[in-house]
Amino acid sequence: MTAETEGVPKVGDGAGTAPTPPDILGSDSRPLLVCFSHLRWNFVWQRPQHLLSRAAARFDVVFIEEPVLEAGATAGLARERVGPAIEVLVPILDPGQADAQTAMLQGLIAEELGARPHASRIFWYYTPAALAFTSDLARDLTLYDNMDELSAFRGAAASLIAQEKALFARADLVFTGGRSLYEAKRDAHSDIHCFPSSVDTAHFQRARQAGVPDPADQAAIPHPRLGFFGVVDERFDADFLAAIADLRPEWQFVILGPVVKIDPAGLPKRQNIHWLGPKSYADLPDYLAHWDLGLMPFALNASTRFISPTKTPEFLAAGLPVVSTPIVDVVRSYGAPGLVEIAETPIQAVGAAEALLARPRGPWLARVDQRLAESSWDRTWAEMEARIRAGLRRPAAGPCAPVRAYA
Repeated sequence: MTAETEGVPKVGDGAGTAPTPPDILGSDSRPLLVCFSHLRWNFVWQRPQHLLSRAAARFDVVFIEEPVLEAGATAGLARERVGPAIEVLVPILDPGQADAQTAMLQGLIAEELGARPHASRIFWYYTPAALAFTSDLARDLTLYDNMDELSAFRGAAASLIAQEKALFARADLVFTGGRSLYEAKRDAHSDIHCFPSSVDTAHFQRARQAGVPDPADQAAIPHPRLGFFGVVDERFDADFLAAIADLRPEWQFVILGPVVKIDPAGLPKRQNIHWLGPKSYADLPDYLAHWDLGLMPFALNASTRFISPTKTPEFLAAGLPVVSTPIVDVVRSYGAPGLVEIAETPIQAVGAAEALLARPRGPWLARVDQRLAESSWDRTWAEMEARIRAGLRRPAAGPCAPVRAYA
């Protein structure tokens, strides 16, 4: 499995704005949506949280994370209500029982779901690894939201490729998190749909308002400020950032977000690079309001080949011009229309940034807002839900054990 375990809600892409549902978790009148995720709910606020917080308006949502291993622990499920219709479950297992973990996980989840009297049940997968302990559990619809190419990430298990193939075979419905990923996977399933990153425009447009206070840990940093927010891992090109910082020592670079899967000691140390750490989603617009440009220094490697960065439209919603390395989905969706400047080298990035700092923003912002009007998490979820509802109305694609078997 490929757990990303950093704790509380930190850097993210905007909170869900779906209507708050009544406190009815466990109602048999609403479908049960069971999500299996490699990401922790209380990590960064991103695609799963955006979508499932909206799903909770008309579904009961159970979000099952990867297990936590505790020596001597009795197998069980830790639980947390994170919304009126959203419950997070974390399996707790003893690492000394490694050979029995798959069976134990299946037993824990089967018992948990068997006690829920819902008329219909949807399994929503973010990680194919979860199929190992859920393949025999009853469900009315199997959905794979292929958010990333997990097999290309650092530390990914070699078995993920075969597990994903099995999940494609089992799934009734497949979504992809970007255009490149859709093109790579579209022949793998007959009912696959592309849903690229969307944006909570209203949240990030707060950064355009006058009078937003500059956060205390940023207020003393001089201008111009170029900023990045997000997870700092193998997808982040630290050398690219260091080169730009050396080329323009008078510019200040502000980096927000947790560092995972890489050694923080290896990150570049410069007087004009400011590693401010993770920030709450709610505070992000306050930071962005006092930046001059957005920077997306993504590495060009296997882990970024298919990404569709959610922060691209978020920077735009905040009114910040952006310089990005040539990520395929960024180039095609935002570079060609001239909404984002693309730079292959640090020198090109400096040139693009200098041009953006001198450019009037009025005409560019008008084009940005026209584009953002076509994209929202509300609209994305509405389209997804329509396909889910249609899938529930279709006859089951294959045999499925009756729910009562697990009661």
